[in-house]
Amino acid sequence: MPFSIKTKQVAAVTAIVGLAVIAVSVWYVSSLARLYLAETEARAKLLGDAIYHRMADVVRTGDDPLNALRNDDGLTSMLQASLFAENVMYAAIVDTRGLVINHSDSARVDTRMNATAFDLSELVQAGPTAQARALWDSEAYYEYRQPLLLDGTDFGTVRVGISLPVLRDNLDDQVRDVAITVGIAIVVTMFVAMLLAQVTLRPIHIIRTGLARLGRGETDVDVELPRDAELAALGDSFKAVTARLAADRSSLDSQRATLESVVDNLEDAVALFSPGGTLLFANPAMEATFAAPHGQLEQLLPAGHPFRTAVTRALTDPDQRHAPVHVDLPGGGERLVMAHPVHGPDRRLLGVMLVVRNLTYLTQVESTLNYSRKLAALGRLSAGIAHEVKNPLNATMIHLELLKMQLADNPTALEHVATIVTQVRRLDEVVQGFLKFTRPEDLRLQPVDLERLVRDMMPVVAAEAAKGGIDVRIEFPRDLPPAYADPGMLQQAFLNLALNACQAMPDGGRLRIAGSLTTSRRLAVVFEDTGVGISPEHLSRIFDLYFTTKEQGSGIGLSLVYRTVQLHDGEIEVQSVPGRGTTFRILLPEAPIPDPNHTPPRGILGLDVPAAPRGVSAS
Repeated sequence: MPFSIKTKQVAAVTAIVGLAVIAVSVWYVSSLARLYLAETEARAKLLGDAIYHRMADVVRTGDDPLNALRNDDGLTSMLQASLFAENVMYAAIVDTRGLVINHSDSARVDTRMNATAFDLSELVQAGPTAQARALWDSEAYYEYRQPLLLDGTDFGTVRVGISLPVLRDNLDDQVRDVAITVGIAIVVTMFVAMLLAQVTLRPIHIIRTGLARLGRGETDVDVELPRDAELAALGDSFKAVTARLAADRSSLDSQRATLESVVDNLEDAVALFSPGGTLLFANPAMEATFAAPHGQLEQLLPAGHPFRTAVTRALTDPDQRHAPVHVDLPGGGERLVMAHPVHGPDRRLLGVMLVVRNLTYLTQVESTLNYSRKLAALGRLSAGIAHEVKNPLNATMIHLELLKMQLADNPTALEHVATIVTQVRRLDEVVQGFLKFTRPEDLRLQPVDLERLVRDMMPVVAAEAAKGGIDVRIEFPRDLPPAYADPGMLQQAFLNLALNACQAMPDGGRLRIAGSLTTSRRLAVVFEDTGVGISPEHLSRIFDLYFTTKEQGSGIGLSLVYRTVQLHDGEIEVQSVPGRGTTFRILLPEAPIPDPNHTPPRGILGLDVPAAPRGVSAS
């Protein structure tokens, strides 16, 4: 697991200080051990010198020196008293053969002395490692030895046994104190190191936080570093890099959004695969073909699928250009499949782009265009026929009126003439409606106050509503922006909807006309009534020309409303529940905001020439 810079810094400082404290502590304990051994040797030497002087006096006063040393009460008392000295285990006088002449323990007299004991003087002169091993790892005995000379001849040895465990216990107490001190020093060092690391690494934490925010996509990232010479330059460099990254990211996001929008709206299915066959990108048209939204090629398409075959062939032989393949998908129509290897500047394979073109859709589009051209020609032909029919109808109406005057005395004949007149007028109305629907209209688009437009038509609507006792309500917000429309055509469409709503409430009700602004900045106008409603089987045909459910209806009004909304680049929606009422909702574009910097054109006399509203001709 990687460690942070703060952890490494704290560990490094703690290790350095800890090693220094431990080294000093080891040196202190080693020096203390050497001092204790030297003091023990000095006490043993002092005891040996006292025994030696007493022995010298005893030997000079007796004939048998060995017997004198063995039986001298003063010497025996001195040997036994040595046991009360610190760290002394025994004191003895040994001859040259290793036999005990006198001993602090009288039971050891005339016995052989233990030969495994080591010389204390050698341990005192040894190094720290040997002293430490003797004190803590060894169970050997150590003695202080002082030779005895009689008339220049080696007579024996004074031996003082030293207890290292007692000395070790004293040193253990000192080591324990040193260990506690070392532990406290390390803890304090860690705390101080953490504080220093917090202060020292704070600029790094600030920069890391700024980089993390940049990684999350934020562009307004600023770092507040201390105004030191080095840190100030680093902060300025970070700000410059941040500004450059923000500009580049904004440009890339814009380009990516444009590219994604273009690719997503392509009729062609497009996908990009990595050299290993992993799906990197697919537009909606291609995603519908795959079994999963992401994964390997073999997980997305079954074996033998033409798309998979094309990609596999391009990945296997990326240096060769592969011709497009025409395939017929079961239930999907004809497709043109193209797989293009994508290479980098160094000719290294970056991936394979799969493009699938729907030839069936293109054929349908071409058929639709041809059909539209035929319909347009048929419409022009129908309009010409309607004009030709209208002239004979006018002549027929004139002669029927003359015939009525000549048959004034024949009531039976007049009844037949009246029937003919009624049918001819009905035929004329049909022809008039057809001509009105097919005649090209010149749109005069301009900003239109929708509330004012509705209130201007209220006298006509109020007269119709008064016949059935209908309550008419108008609800428009004051801050509703103007629509961009032809006021005459739009008012006629609104009037048709309002009158239809009144006629749908013969027993009274409520008509609500309301306006609002949608989230997509389009103006919505709602006509909501509580009338008889429209049956579901008729709802899909209400905008068809000549379709009507009224006895005296022409079937032209709603068709003209639909045509007017289409000419304004708008939308119309209808919802109806039989017995509860109907709601029409019209969406219209908002009027553009005029440019204050635009200078109107000038006439030849220098007068302002008002700009005419934009005209649009449609049929």
